[in-house]
Amino acid sequence: MNEQNRTEEFSVNGDQVVEKVKQLIKEGNVRRVIIKNEKGESIMEFPVTAGVVGALLLPTLAALGAAVALMAQCTIAVERRD
Repeated sequence: MNEQNRTEEFSVNGDQVVEKVKQLIKEGNVRRVIIKNEKGESIMEFPVTAGVVGALLLPTLAALGAAVALMAQCTIAVERRD
């Protein structure tokens, strides 16, 4: 079976990034999350492995919150499995 990936991008305010990432992960078909700053530079990237949700992802989300807290605008690039 061929598994294809597609990428979506979402533009959000810095204070909304963690909630948006949590929402995307709950959808279940996310492979990788990339957070980009206003210039389009990647500031954080992490894989989302099936079963690695919840407590194991909390440190990553905490670091993400600290990294983007002062940013006005961020882009979340999400790689999904089809």
